[in-house]
Amino acid sequence: MIGIVDYGMGNLFSVSKALERLNANYFISADKSNLLQADALILPGVGSFRDAMERLPIETIREFAATGKPLLGICLGMQLLFEQSEENGPTKGLGLLPGSVRRFPGKTEQGETYKVPQMGWNKLEFTKQSPILKNLNEDYVYFVHSYFVDAENSEVLLAKADYHEQVSAVVGKDNIYGMQFHPEKSSRLGMALLNNFLQLASERKAVQ
Repeated sequence: MIGIVDYGMGNLFSVSKALERLNANYFISADKSNLLQADALILPGVGSFRDAMERLPIETIREFAATGKPLLGICLGMQLLFEQSEENGPTKGLGLLPGSVRRFPGKTEQGETYKVPQMGWNKLEFTKQSPILKNLNEDYVYFVHSYFVDAENSEVLLAKADYHEQVSAVVGKDNIYGMQFHPEKSSRLGMALLNNFLQLASERKAVQ
């Protein structure tokens, strides 16, 4: 049973529909007791980092992360897993992964301007083996974001993409995972990544 965290800022419809396509059982909730009983949690997110941290059930998510059960952050939800963001002034994140969130400067070192936010398809480059990437091939996924994670600790970087900066596209450490893009909108690879996350939840439950 997959719990989707409802804090008023997630793209709940598209995430839930993707889980339905994968025949996964899920529920959407903001209730602490319900969320802590889930076999895995998905933390979606669309909008401002500061607003999200003000609405987020922070201690519930940290308590769930401490159980060892899989937790996946998507888009803004991934950024919230990190230590801080510069969006709308410095704001502390959940601190479950090391690194910070920066805005695309919109200008290269050569002075050429580029579009912010990044909107569109970009190819992943896998940087480290991980269960979340098991049996997958590098392919294109769909991004929509103005901010990106500058992962200070390369150990959490599992896949990257290039958009005038190195974008941390898939991150992971222990039971905590994040995807900067929208896997539910990323065709075959996106669905395969979600399916691997579901498999992690099944394996974790089987050994309990």
